Amino acid sequence: MRRLPVILALLILPGVAAGAQESRTHAAFRTEATDFKQSCENFSLKSIANCAQVLFTGQPLHIAVGSIAPQNGFGAGAAYVGNWTPNELWRTSWDADAIASDNASWRAGFYYKAIHTPIEKIKVITTTSGPPPKANLSVHPYTLFNLYVQSISLDQLFFYGLGPNSFATDQSVFSMNETIGGADAIIPVLHSMNVSLLGEMNGRFVSVNENHHESTPSIGQIFTEATAPGLTSQPAFLQFGEGARLEPALFNDHLRLDYLAQFQQFIAPSDAHFSFRRFTADLDHTIPLYRNAGSYGPKPTNGPDECAASLGATKCSAIQRNREGSVEVRLLITESIASAGSVVPFYLQPTLGGSDVNGNPWLPSYNDYRFRGPDALLLREGFEHSIWGPIGFAFAADEGKVALSRGDIAFDHLAHSFSAGVTLRAGGLPVLSLAYAWGSNGSTHTLATVNTSLLGGSARPSLF
Repeated sequence: MRRLPVILALLILPGVAAGAQESRTHAAFRTEATDFKQSCENFSLKSIANCAQVLFTGQPLHIAVGSIAPQNGFGAGAAYVGNWTPNELWRTSWDADAIASDNASWRAGFYYKAIHTPIEKIKVITTTSGPPPKANLSVHPYTLFNLYVQSISLDQLFFYGLGPNSFATDQSVFSMNETIGGADAIIPVLHSMNVSLLGEMNGRFVSVNENHHESTPSIGQIFTEATAPGLTSQPAFLQFGEGARLEPALFNDHLRLDYLAQFQQFIAPSDAHFSFRRFTADLDHTIPLYRNAGSYGPKPTNGPDECAASLGATKCSAIQRNREGSVEVRLLITESIASAGSVVPFYLQPTLGGSDVNGNPWLPSYNDYRFRGPDALLLREGFEHSIWGPIGFAFAADEGKVALSRGDIAFDHLAHSFSAGVTLRAGGLPVLSLAYAWGSNGSTHTLATVNTSLLGGSARPSLF
């Protein structure tokens, strides 16, 4: 909690950074006040929907809500969004938010984004005979630079031991604080196939603490440094990362690919015993069921508290009245490499079961954080479709496992989960989901989650 006043102070930074643009800031507040008055003074069904849109998505200030992390409650607070276009080549924006839940968990952060928007040259070609040449005008990725600082305090996280053979009866609980500050970049290199290069650099400061105010035993009562590496000390980390992303739309937009290959280095300058490297391959395949389908992922040009329909817009995408639906097949593999004598801290290892600390549901029929290991494999097949208005239906089948060594990552002895439920959609994107999951060994679990980013907003930095 000692970091909270410092992080909350970041909420005033946008006003300082935009001091020279005071009139524009005042104009934005006046516009939002006018929208609020027009939308919230009546109580018709339409005005209630418009009022909610202003309250929860309006700029520059709106109510921020979302799941903080599994077992840590639903958070509410405030978010501030600002933007400035210094010239025709750059657009900048910043988000600041802070939310807290009823179990004393909280998250606060400041996110700055600079987008390079070069002037496009349009060449006109005329022909006197034959078919006209195919136009090459299209929406393509922009070069993005992100700066961020985020701090989170989680009161209740579960630990069952490492590896695929951990026991549910060894459930323990701990608390964790983590502050991340750094920068990343997305640089397009091949527009025809939508290929981008990725780079990141940040500092991570983690503190793991005992939790003795739950009925579940605290982690130190069951595990030791030998069985939970990093339990007794948590050094600061410098983390670097390089990668490439491929996102083409093939077969006349009947198949959308999102392939990511990333290599990361976690360096602990004060204790090399905890330094390690990680390789991630994330291969996602989406098949839109309708030609009028919108984008199925967050827009990288938006901050986590923005939902603009396009670059330069200030309004969210309208609720889709068209039919929306997709089929997804995804393969996710994470492998860690530690030198002889080094270990991967347990709090930086991926988890499967319920949802992970970032809120991603993997093997949802199991308890949250049920399986933990330095290496993990997940295969998912999913289906999502609109039912009526913003209400949708989703079904998914997961197969996966964690491992203590890279050689054990294979498609055998996988745990299984199935889930079905409803989603609340806005702008074509599911933002709230309620699902029932069942799977191997009679495991069942009910999950209710609210997206940690505003609909259409970019993701926050990963906590592991």
